[in-house]
This record gives sequence, C-alpha cells and structure tokens, in this order.
Amino acid sequence: MKKCLLLIMILSGMALAHGQAWLNKAVPDGRVDSVWAGLGLPQGFNGEGVIIGVTDWGFDYTHPVFYDTTMTHYRVLRAWDQYKKSGPAPAGYDYGTEYVGAEELLNAHCDTVNPYDYGYHGTHCASIAGGAGAGTVYRGVAPEAEFLFATFDITAQNVIDAWNWMYNVAQQEGKRLVISMSWGVYTLDNMDGTGALADEVRRLTDLGVVFVTSAGNNGDENFHVKYDFSQNPGDTMRTCMQTPYSYNNLWGSSISMTNSANSPFKFSMMVMDNSYNIIAATPFLYTADGDATLDTFIVVNGDTLLYSYEIRATNEYNDAPAARLIVKKDTRYKFGLAVTAAQGEFHAWNVIELTKAWGNTGVSFVKPSAHPDWIAGDNLYGLSTPGNIDEVITVAAHQATHYYGDGYSFGGNIADFSSSGPGFHDVMKPDISAPGKGVVSAISSYTNVFSGNYVTTVDFNGRNYKFASLDGTSMSCPFVAGVVALILQANPYLTVNQIREIIAETATNDAKTAAAGVERFGHGKVNAYQAVLMALNTTGVEEHLSTPSSHYSVFPNPTDGTFYVSVQSDVQHVNCTVFDLTGRTVSNDILQSGVNMLNLTSLPSGCYILRFNDGTNFVTKKIIKN
Repeated sequence: MKKCLLLIMILSGMALAHGQAWLNKAVPDGRVDSVWAGLGLPQGFNGEGVIIGVTDWGFDYTHPVFYDTTMTHYRVLRAWDQYKKSGPAPAGYDYGTEYVGAEELLNAHCDTVNPYDYGYHGTHCASIAGGAGAGTVYRGVAPEAEFLFATFDITAQNVIDAWNWMYNVAQQEGKRLVISMSWGVYTLDNMDGTGALADEVRRLTDLGVVFVTSAGNNGDENFHVKYDFSQNPGDTMRTCMQTPYSYNNLWGSSISMTNSANSPFKFSMMVMDNSYNIIAATPFLYTADGDATLDTFIVVNGDTLLYSYEIRATNEYNDAPAARLIVKKDTRYKFGLAVTAAQGEFHAWNVIELTKAWGNTGVSFVKPSAHPDWIAGDNLYGLSTPGNIDEVITVAAHQATHYYGDGYSFGGNIADFSSSGPGFHDVMKPDISAPGKGVVSAISSYTNVFSGNYVTTVDFNGRNYKFASLDGTSMSCPFVAGVVALILQANPYLTVNQIREIIAETATNDAKTAAAGVERFGHGKVNAYQAVLMALNTTGVEEHLSTPSSHYSVFPNPTDGTFYVSVQSDVQHVNCTVFDLTGRTVSNDILQSGVNMLNLTSLPSGCYILRFNDGTNFVTKKIIKN
C-alpha cells in the first residue's frame, strides 16, 4: 500500500490505510486514556502549557480540531509558511510569511501551494499530536497543547531556521517545546547521524527542545547494501538497483553511498539489457580525486541515458567519503552499481528521485540469477535524517491492539512498512513504537491532492471538515510527540535525556515486540501512563525556560518529616499540594516568597509528590520521607 500514494513522496508516512487502528483505538493502546482520566495520578493531563511545533506541509489553519474541546478557544499560536513570498517574514528572517494569532491564521485559511500542491499531511499529523477531535472520537494525544506550524522548504538551513523560530517563540511564551517531524531525507545530513542538522539538534536539545521524528516507511524494501572491504580489500561489489517505473512523478533512482572514515572508494554505473547482460559501463569515479558534481550521459545502442553524480572526498563532520549517483529512468535497460575500495565498511541506499522534489521511498537492490556473485540488498540501517540522529526520539509504527471480550485481542504487530534499524554504528534505533496503521485524524479542507475515502465530516462555521485514515510512521511520530507533551505538562523541568529515558524505561514489551526485535520496535511500545507516572517521580531541572515565573527548591530531601521549600516567585502566594503515589491529596498549603517550613511527620514513609501552582504555571517535585 505504501507505493499507492504518489503525491507527497518526501514524507515518511503516506499510505492510505486499510487497517483498523483508528485514533480512538490508538489512544488506549498507548494508555493515553488513563492519563486523561488521571487514574492514580494527581490529576488528568492533556498537554496544557506545552507547545507542539510541527514541521510539515498541508496545514488547514481553520480546522476545528485546532480549537479546544469546546471548539471556542483557538490553540495555534503562529505559523511560518516558508514558500509564501508575500511576507511579512518572521523577525530575523528575510523569506516566507509569518501569521501571528488567531485572526491572521484564520484569515489565511491554509498554507500556500508548494511542490506538494495543497497538501493535507500536516493537518493529519498535528491533529494526532494534539487535535481536540472537533466533537468526534478522533481526539489527539495532547488536546490542550498549543501549536506552531512551519511549512518548510527542504534545505538544511531552512529546516534549522524553522526549528529556531519555534524555539524563540516558545521562549517568548515561557513554555516547553516538542518538535514533531513526520518526514525524512537521505541526502540532507550524513547517514551516520552527523552533520549540520545533527549539530543544531544537539544545540537545541541542550536548551530543552524535544525532537520527535518518524522512522520512515522502508521496512518492506531491501534498499540498503553493506560490504566490508576491510575483510575483502580490493574486491569489487556489484548489485542491481531496481527502479519503480510506474511511480508517479518519478525521475529515476538516487543512490547515496558512503564508506568508513578516511577510506576512499571507486564506483561505476553498469547498463544491462533485460536479461541482465552488461552492455556498457561508465568509468570508475574515485572519491579521492576530490569533490565533483556533474550532469552527464552515456550512449548505449544509440540511446542517450542521463545520469549525474555528486562526490565529496571527505566530510568535515565524520572524515568519510560520500557520493550520490542519480540515474534517469529508462524502461529499455536495467542498471547496476559496481564499487571497489581498499578498506572500510561501505553502505549504499537506493531511493526514488522525483521530478518535483526529493524522494525518500526505498527501492530494492537485487542479485540477478545471471550474476550469482553479486549481492542483494537488505532492509537494515533504514533510518534517514533526522531519524538517524542520536538525540532525536525516532518512532516506529505498529498496529494498535484491539481488545474484545473473553481476553481476546487483535493487532499489536509491527507495521511491515516501518523502517528498520539499527542506527549507523549499530546503536538502538528506532527508539520506540506507536500506533501507525489506519489512524483516523483530520484532513485539510483545502487539499487538492487527497484521493482516499473520508471516515466522517464535521460542519463548523459553515464549512465541512473531514477525517480520514492513513498508514505510516508519519502517524506514529506525532502520537509520541503528544505523549511528550503530557510528560512535560506533568513535569516541565525534565531534561531531554530524562524524557528519552522515561519513554524507553516505561515502554510496553510483549510477545509481538520480542518477535520483531529491537531493530523494528526499539525499546518497545510507548506507554503514556507509565511515562507520566515516572515523570512525576523524577526530579527535573529548571533551566529550560528563559523567564520562569517561579523557582522552588526542597531541602532536606530525603527528610525525616520536617522540610523546607524555598520559593522565588513573581507572585505573592503559591499553592503547594502534596500527593501520595495513589493520587490522594495529603496536604495543601499556601506558601509565601522565601523559605517555608512544611511537615510530613504524621505520614507513613515513602515517596510524595509536591505540586506548586502560582496561578500561571505549575511545577512538580518529588520528596522522600524516611
């Protein structure tokens, strides 16, 4: 099904669904409903006070899912359409158009046409992360979170600009930010997770921004080859690179290649007839000869076959050579790749090249029976940028489990399309899995490219707004972004590393995760309830908001019963509520700015949660009574 939707190829999850893991089924699969209900928690959590930034295309600013559950309060703070030239641009930038506040956004209606036409993907993904449902059962994970939307042009600098714009707005709002990225590209950064984008992710991560991205949809394609030239120095590795000739908007094949640091390699394109007989080949190109870019051709039997290549002799981020070979489709011939090197671990990925924009759909490498010494591809190391960056939470997709009577359940398997790890240096990637098959969510009412069936329609302000079902890790990514928003509402002062550890340590594992393994599921299936509970019991830090209204320190901790709370606040009075781990309120006090003494001597030994509320923000901290 992954190959059926042809209009927005760059996105990481686009196939129309035939499964039944609708968003209202995905919510209990990830235990989100228990978080909303506040079962065993100090309160229910819904993402309030957290900003979700969505980098995508196809935003319907007017869709009622972006209001609150009463459909009266609008929750999109700003949008930046990098393609729209009329302006005004955001402060500090000289391109695109920024919309600030409800009036400007609602008057703009939607983002402008771009290489993906008037899309719908951004609306669908944002609604999964935090849509309020518009009166339907298809409510997103964090339905009280606020939004920032960036319709971005796919260049490294424009992506970085979008991230920084979101961070600056979040700082102005004094709120934590999670950025959801349901896209992936095999040519922006290095495939080992290094590069300009990776450096910026690390910088913003240190400032408290949580990045969540889709793993990609190439789990069912053997689009990767690996060859160890250190074990076979001087060998020539050969394989055949398939091309999906029927793919809409297809220009050809794009082969991205790299080798180990300081290990140059040579490569050549082979041209074969339909029986896989080699009838021509290009000269070998050597990465050690220096950087090069060329559009060229080869003439075979009087036919002119177009191809191009880009070579980088060494990379400033990892000292590794890299090359990209782009071959125009031609149904009269088949194409192969030959590579030789003296040493190193060589990798290559075969993805489509589109006429409008870059593609990210994998196409298999195969071993023709006519050439038994050639190698076939595999589906490993399938994560592109930004999913291959260590600090990013990379999300795989599974089918939500449906529970019936008598203990019977259905689903829970990894989605066949969900891209496989490991990370480039055999680190665990993806990090986590979430529901991503047949997820029903909002669709832009302004799209001119959606060709699927609608599940339901809502009338709002005289316009029809629709919901539809999609498959993809594009759907599982915003689900986890919404879970992060719940975690941050429960404890806004967690570091990004703490959040990543919480999601990993609280993941659900079962027979389905064991069968598919960590290369498909990562740590397991996301469990929002256990993650929020652990977040409430984790002491965070307070450095992430530039102008927090209140600071609190608790000492001594652990305590024998009497302890002190130091309050630095912009308001005169702060409410302090103490909960036990069942969610029962055990005390409630009004604190003044300065040092306040509290007493838990009458309570049993154990862990308690302090919740400070200054009327605008709240902070949770943990205290242990001996």
